[in-house]
Amino acid sequence: MRKHITLITGANGEVGHGLIKQLRALPNPPSIVVLDIRTMDDAIMPYVDTAIVGDILDTHLLDTLMSEYEIDTSIHLAALLSTHSEFRPESAHRVNVQGTVNLLQLAIEQARWRGEAVKFVYPSSVAVYGVPDLATKASIPPVKENEHLMPITMYGCNKLYGEHLGRYYTNHYRQLAPVSEPQGVDFRCVRFPGIISATTLPSGGTSDYAPEMLHSAAQGKPYASFVRPDTTIPFMVMPDAIKALIDLSSASPETLTQAVYNVSSFSLSAEQFAERTINAF
Repeated sequence: MRKHITLITGANGEVGHGLIKQLRALPNPPSIVVLDIRTMDDAIMPYVDTAIVGDILDTHLLDTLMSEYEIDTSIHLAALLSTHSEFRPESAHRVNVQGTVNLLQLAIEQARWRGEAVKFVYPSSVAVYGVPDLATKASIPPVKENEHLMPITMYGCNKLYGEHLGRYYTNHYRQLAPVSEPQGVDFRCVRFPGIISATTLPSGGTSDYAPEMLHSAAQGKPYASFVRPDTTIPFMVMPDAIKALIDLSSASPETLTQAVYNVSSFSLSAEQFAERTINAF
């Protein structure tokens, strides 16, 4: 009999580490299988049941996962982040788009075997939004999930397409499934702002200047931001981001009104962030 698991891809990143620890702290923690292209850090290994080093583009590996485990929930964190995606757009497309297709197809096959839907939790990004200029940005009210979806980065394009793929797989395969055999993908997406962690440094994100400021100041090191002083984007701290993922994953389907939810906490300009960092240290 195959073991019921929660699969986490890209688990060796800063979000993955926090998520795994919080899942283990739940009253009824799931069995956790992690998949990452790098060997998992030793510190996180006690919290996982099985760690697999591999690539989400490796369909043979995914076939093995399908045959060995019964995946109840797939949390797809693996991605090539925003800065790296601009330098390597074709690689970004392969990882962020084809990798997502591979995981969605795995969820579909699992659902057919199970006879019920597989939850697919997909962290997206505010990079899916885009406005033409600063004047427009200053004049518009806070945007909703379905507004101003004109990304200007490869990462944003990839993430927005991933959202559409999730909707497609959910709607199309549920319609094809017989009523007596509920199956398919239960796609749930959260759009994250920049995330700030007190314990780990990010790598490869356009919002990295904020946590880098904090970590440099805490270590007494100088730091030169790579954005203008008036650059303003939303942020949230890591515990809130983890809570959003877990809450969305555990929500009853009937309580969800849409597939994609934008979350945020606070917005500061780079200059304001620097001022508050200096005052804090």
